[in-house]
Amino acid sequence: MVVGTGLVGTSVALALRAHAVTVHLRDADPEAVRTAASLGAGTARPPSGAVDLAVVAVPPPHVAGVLAGLQAEGVAAHHTDVASVKAEAQREAVALGCDTSSYIGGHPMAGAAHSGPLKARADLFEGRMWALTPTPDTGTETLNTALELVALCDAVPVVMEAVAHDRAVALVSHAPHVVASLVAQRLEHAGEREVSLAGPGLRDLTRIAEADPGLWMDILGANARVVADLLEELGTDLGRMVTALRGLAGDGPERAAGLAVVEDVLRRGRTGRARISGKHDTRPERFETVTAVIGDQPGELARLFADADQAGVNIEDVRIEHATGQPAGLVHISVLPGLAATLRKALHDQGWRQR
Repeated sequence: MVVGTGLVGTSVALALRAHAVTVHLRDADPEAVRTAASLGAGTARPPSGAVDLAVVAVPPPHVAGVLAGLQAEGVAAHHTDVASVKAEAQREAVALGCDTSSYIGGHPMAGAAHSGPLKARADLFEGRMWALTPTPDTGTETLNTALELVALCDAVPVVMEAVAHDRAVALVSHAPHVVASLVAQRLEHAGEREVSLAGPGLRDLTRIAEADPGLWMDILGANARVVADLLEELGTDLGRMVTALRGLAGDGPERAAGLAVVEDVLRRGRTGRARISGKHDTRPERFETVTAVIGDQPGELARLFADADQAGVNIEDVRIEHATGQPAGLVHISVLPGLAATLRKALHDQGWRQR
């Protein structure tokens, strides 16, 4: 059973249905259930008896309450959730008297800027990390059932304590989202000419600020203290950087001191960036890049990918740079070392312009 048919819940259901697992859908919004069912995510009919697993796919503040209700109904033998904050839900579940031996927290590290069942995909979790946060008394059978769920969704399980999980996601997801929003809000009243100069770097930095504010209010509210501590540390770093840049703008010893600090931050930033996993959650790899000019006609991107496939070259990653006011853009294709020359020749032979 999947309770909550938004983006993640419906994607879980679609992934299970791809393996012919029977999925019963439930949501406070009947229209969301109908939509998810129409997509092939499962059935809106209630189960005739207790199911093996109930997946609670609701916002963090509601996880414990929904869990308590499901256990009171006796609809499932085991229970998990997919909320992005774990410790508070675990504490509330204990406070509500939930049976925590049949419950294990879960958090698939996947999502999208826009929510709702219509954005759901069966392959949303493919190759993604999926955190599992057992309670102190989670049973072995419950853990194994959750591991089977992760496997059916083609994700990679990581078992960790709830508090450690919340610290980790604050560092790699929650605090960065706030920073992206702070940067993006500076553009709200910027002049049109200034914004027109924005390139892919700014787009990459602020992309996650597009997400639903209501959803993120729930997430940040459930992990507020940890995120606040991280942002306070970042504020200290920003203050140090401001002082260094003012020194760099001057003369004398202040300039040399400022130069040293700025260079250190840039160097350490590059080192930290290199630690982020590459495609999905695999080890980072060095790629070569081939850049093709693509028109704005329908099907052009698919044709480009088909020509790369015909050449026997796998596309490891892709980035599209739109040309403002132009009916064309640049597609930056990342391939394994040694394959760039092969791809360039194949694209040339097919008439693609390259940069």
